Amino acid sequence: MTDVHPTDDARYPVRKTDAEWRAQLDPMQYQVARQAGTERAFSGKYWDHTQPGTYLCVGCGTPLFDASTKFDAGCGWPSYFEPIDNDVVERIVDRSHGMVRVEVRCKRCGSHLGHVFEDGPEPTGERFCINSASIDFKNE
Repeated sequence: MTDVHPTDDARYPVRKTDAEWRAQLDPMQYQVARQAGTERAFSGKYWDHTQPGTYLCVGCGTPLFDASTKFDAGCGWPSYFEPIDNDVVERIVDRSHGMVRVEVRCKRCGSHLGHVFEDGPEPTGERFCINSASIDFKNE
């Protein structure tokens, strides 16, 4: 786990200028994915989404979470107990807002996804609390 903040685009294979990110993403997606913002609880389009399929990074399309790992954590954000592969996400110490948390980013483009907590269900015991604005969905 690294201790880096804010997003350092030079570390990621997918690199775009700020203007390119702004052109690609809507204002909420940009605020969350590129500026490490957070959408309001129970407001995102995927918090109660239950279809089978795959959740992808809004920045680069990398498959991040399989719908079979999604669960209702009652927190108002999409929650998953594990990513598709641990190599698709990056964990970073987040010391913002007077707290110490573990931020989760897409390892390919550096988009902020959300945070991971150690209060999830088995088999991992983890809860990846992810902003809907940071992900897209692809049906099976």
